[in-house]
Amino acid sequence: MIHVVQPQESVYSIATKYGVPYERVIADNEITNPQALVVGQTLVIMDGMRKYTIRRGDTLYGIARRYGVTVDDLVEANPGINPQALTIGQAINIPSQTKKLGSIRVNGFAFPSINLEVLRKTLPSLTYLSIFSYDIRPDGSLNTINDEPLIREAKSGGVAPMMVISNIEEGSGFSSDLIRTVLNSEQIQNTLIDNVIAVLDAKGYYGLNLDLEYVYPEDREKYNSFIRKITSRLEPLGYLVTSSIAPKQTATQRGRLYEAHDYPVHGRLLNYVIIMTYEWGYTYGPAQAVAPLNQVRRTLDYAVTAIPRNKILLGVPNYGYDWTLPFVQGSAARSLTNKAAVELAARVGANIKFDEKAKSPFFNYYDSSGKRHEVWFEDARSMEATLRLVNEYGLAGISFWTINSFSPQNILVLNGLYDIIKVYD
Repeated sequence: MIHVVQPQESVYSIATKYGVPYERVIADNEITNPQALVVGQTLVIMDGMRKYTIRRGDTLYGIARRYGVTVDDLVEANPGINPQALTIGQAINIPSQTKKLGSIRVNGFAFPSINLEVLRKTLPSLTYLSIFSYDIRPDGSLNTINDEPLIREAKSGGVAPMMVISNIEEGSGFSSDLIRTVLNSEQIQNTLIDNVIAVLDAKGYYGLNLDLEYVYPEDREKYNSFIRKITSRLEPLGYLVTSSIAPKQTATQRGRLYEAHDYPVHGRLLNYVIIMTYEWGYTYGPAQAVAPLNQVRRTLDYAVTAIPRNKILLGVPNYGYDWTLPFVQGSAARSLTNKAAVELAARVGANIKFDEKAKSPFFNYYDSSGKRHEVWFEDARSMEATLRLVNEYGLAGISFWTINSFSPQNILVLNGLYDIIKVYD
């Protein structure tokens, strides 16, 4: 259950309203300063099964309305109850308002630098842990990363560790030229695949994620051929193979980020496809939601026509941005965690608003130099809206970018709506 903080409310008054201990609200939401709630802030109330004692004049219908459940829910939670003959003093069960929608797969990307305590708190809610990343070199070799601690933690938590390879150039970002060099040489591709298999085997990985971005549009078919080649090598060895692809809204969408990502080919050849449905609001762009739901829907409307629904993992951002206004081309927003965004709102005295079209929270404030800022981030409401798309579209699950910071509300809402599929034991 999601509560939006109203003026004059406290953790105690909110907890009392829902009949749960206020200490649990603080603990579940990891509230660092209970005296500094922000108007518009969300709190996840984990009500669970509660007890209610029948009073004079009570009806099952009235009790159901009071607790936001249905009469059928009450009857199901209380076998043998007679709705027409309630007894004063009779104790009945009040079920949770939230009903689970099914079981899904959950991937989380993590950098090797992740705090292991953060990782341990997140692992129970993951199917796969994708460790980012082994960067490809022009000769088909790979850099080295300190992934062993993450692999050990994943396996001990029943989570399947996934190796990630990317075309990130040393000291820079994703390189179109680097991946072109690989795609234009059969020898380099064979060397790369041999090196990937060696790491998969030596480290005990469950599978591989291909995060190859900004591939030149004219290299599209060569990228498709590389996918055929690497899957034909890895699948007989029992490895899962996934890819990360740009959030296209049409098959013919232009732009270097999009054109070489051939949705039908990825959907046909790979076990799962992660659609990176975020970064509409990004570091060097104007202020807006990172993953506006209306844009995510447009992406899914196309995606399900090209990729089997049960292979799609929907990308979920686990961060926000703070922009200085007015936006100036070339200026950079500051990234921040979801928890830090709420703490910033409390510190500057801002009320959090919610954009119903984008299904995302935001707020404005002025800094000490008088400059206006706009902050967009994710909260329990945006998380719930995104998670319900998984059920609506019949997708396989979601993929967090990244889990390096812990957002308790993400995890609470996720586990309130779905059971997490585990494939590693």
